[in-house]
Amino acid sequence: MCGIFGFHARSRLSLDAELNAATDLLAHRGPDGRGTFTARSPDGDWQVGLGHRRLSILDIEGSPQPMHSHDGRYTIVYNGEIYNYIELRAELVERGHRFVTQGDTEVLIEAWRAWGEECFSRFNGMFAFLLWDSHTGRLIAARDPFGKKPLFVARAEGVHAFASEIEPLRRFPGIDDRLDRDSLREYLSYRYVPGSATFFRGIAKVPPGTFMVLDGDKVSTTRYFTTPFSRSTPDVTDFDEALRLFSAQLDEAVQLRLRSDAPFGAYLSGGLDSSMIVALMSRHVSKPVSTFSVGFDVPGSSELPYAAQVAKAFGTDHHELSVGLNDFTSVWEEAVLRRGAPVAEPSDLPVLLLSRMASRSVKMVLTGEGADELLGGYPKHRAEPWVAMYQRLMPGFLHDAIVAPGARALPYSLRRVKTVAGVAGIRDYQARMAAWFGGGDADLAEALYRGSPGSRLPDTLPFDAAGAASPLKRMLHFDQTSWLPDNLLERGDRMMMAGSIEGRMPFMDVKLAELVARFPDAFLTGAPKGKRVLRVLAARMLPEVIVTRKKVGFRVPVEQWFRTGMADQMRDLLQSGDSTVRQVCEASEIDRLMAEHIGGVQNHEKVLWALANLEQFFRIFRPTLA
Repeated sequence: MCGIFGFHARSRLSLDAELNAATDLLAHRGPDGRGTFTARSPDGDWQVGLGHRRLSILDIEGSPQPMHSHDGRYTIVYNGEIYNYIELRAELVERGHRFVTQGDTEVLIEAWRAWGEECFSRFNGMFAFLLWDSHTGRLIAARDPFGKKPLFVARAEGVHAFASEIEPLRRFPGIDDRLDRDSLREYLSYRYVPGSATFFRGIAKVPPGTFMVLDGDKVSTTRYFTTPFSRSTPDVTDFDEALRLFSAQLDEAVQLRLRSDAPFGAYLSGGLDSSMIVALMSRHVSKPVSTFSVGFDVPGSSELPYAAQVAKAFGTDHHELSVGLNDFTSVWEEAVLRRGAPVAEPSDLPVLLLSRMASRSVKMVLTGEGADELLGGYPKHRAEPWVAMYQRLMPGFLHDAIVAPGARALPYSLRRVKTVAGVAGIRDYQARMAAWFGGGDADLAEALYRGSPGSRLPDTLPFDAAGAASPLKRMLHFDQTSWLPDNLLERGDRMMMAGSIEGRMPFMDVKLAELVARFPDAFLTGAPKGKRVLRVLAARMLPEVIVTRKKVGFRVPVEQWFRTGMADQMRDLLQSGDSTVRQVCEASEIDRLMAEHIGGVQNHEKVLWALANLEQFFRIFRPTLA
């Protein structure tokens, strides 16, 4: 796990100093090593610069980067892990390929040499890399199928620049870092920026499952992966067979992700998903698994006791972190800086704090991220298949006039009922997908937005699942192409790497996703709390209380903190004369939300967190608003 930076530019530009400065801005992602490389194309018209900061996990002494192939043709900077590198290496050796290191980086180079773009279908892992071909003068930039590893691209006159994070690109000469107003509008609906856009006009995301080729002034982008939920037909119809296949594939996914030459552990929340990962890890290691859990010092807001039960059941070397208000706010600005965007979820901050603690004893952890988006674990996954029936029975005008206002008036203790009742009547599919996560109140997002209508068409990929076998599979496709790469996986990368920790996610295994896409919906949402196939497997392996208890989720007690210890900070961010967010959003709406929340009339924690983070973003990055 590392930080990478690179540029492809006209030879007349002098960029060596910028390369060094940008590479050093990624030091937190790679404290174990540093290197840079520059070269010119065969015709002399173009130049390339590559920078790397290394967090050593595999072949610790023998795989420094930038890495050159044995014949000098290829040079690579790479962030991630190819888990099946041992098997690929053996196959490549049989084909006559030569290796001088023991890690996965050289396997990636030789896989590209052997198979070109076909190599992506052979990789089981997470990656973002820049590969320079000195013979052809081409630079290849690629990102893994689900987007677990980040890669941003910025364009200026005569140059393309790439980086693992946004901050180095903002400081690169010629990059347009003005505020993207369309991204602001989308953020107020989604609470994250969907698709390839960012908050900065001149900086974009390289989409997951794609690779770019820069050849002189020609630039092409090719998609090599789409989610199996958008193209698979259920054909595993026997539940016992599905359970057997799922158990074997999940176990393989965990076992592969234990390959490491550095100490490793697991993040353990005490919920079903992370507990299953710890249970499976315990099968394959000879000493106790190091587990790390985080909770809060507010009564009723901590799952640490459940995590402790799992740790005791599997005899782990367990570490706990209890986060208070001061701990939480102490890393807020750093979290925004590392994301290069407002932090969509309060849980990002305790993950950053936990990563700092874990990095004292391990360099890599396995987590349970992605299970809900793979197996249908949220209430929305059980509700969406019924939306079409609801809309046939409930005329739109009645929903808008009676149901939606009634849902908004419900107390926050019924937040899931509020969301389902509010969202179910939204006829437009794109708006409904945004509303499931945003909280269901599209009218509020519209009321807050203070600007002209958006000019950018939405990214069609998350909504283009014509081959999906059901509304559930269509929604899972959306989750895996929007909500995961553009929000949840950003936490998994940026917050962990801020603490110099690599995170591996067995539920985000491509082979596992291919298998689950072959299951009928009943094997996923056919249980009261969803994830049926996982729950049946877990009942055989975990303490009963973990399997049967009510799903709480990783909830930070910001609702109470906004009314108490954070009240003054929230007023400064959202109601002071220095507040930029009042210039781009309707101030009267902000004041109403604050008054209702502080007064205990309604719980507006989601939208207030989104707005406060927007203000933090403005204060840290100070983008030009024009």
